[in-house]
Amino acid sequence: MDDVTLLAEDGTAVGTLPKQDVHTRDTPLHLAFSCYVLDTHGRLLLTRRALAKKTWPGVWTNSFCGHPRPEEDMLDAVRRHGVHELGIDLTDLRLVLPDYRYRAVDASGIVENEICPVHVAFIDGRPSANPDEVSEWIWVDVAALVEGITHTPFAFSPWLVEQLPILRRLGEV
Repeated sequence: MDDVTLLAEDGTAVGTLPKQDVHTRDTPLHLAFSCYVLDTHGRLLLTRRALAKKTWPGVWTNSFCGHPRPEEDMLDAVRRHGVHELGIDLTDLRLVLPDYRYRAVDASGIVENEICPVHVAFIDGRPSANPDEVSEWIWVDVAALVEGITHTPFAFSPWLVEQLPILRRLGEV
């Protein structure tokens, strides 16, 4: 099982904790990432979190998220998770929101508390989802997704609801 990097309020690493012990009702601040994957037609890869996930099971979210291992290069971690969760090799991977941070509590009381740099990448191919991570996926038009979030925000992860408008303002998606 992987360890997660714990962070001080200023973002400096202060220790590690096994991933299975991090997300609780009192989750410590830790390092994560989000990635938004686009195809050659400008569509966004939207995924539905597996029902076995500890936090926000079954909700629709950005392409994938994860935690870098302690001392792992962030871009290497994003690439590793792309392969693990969706069987995809990313191209043109870039960091677009280096300082994104959020805290959210899901319906079960489990807390997400992360400094979560946001990345955008492209693929030219078809994902092959790992069912332990992703229950289903779909390519979506970003404008249609914005409309869906406007009417049913509860069906989407809170980080997607917050990140997507910022990415749109920046012209990244």
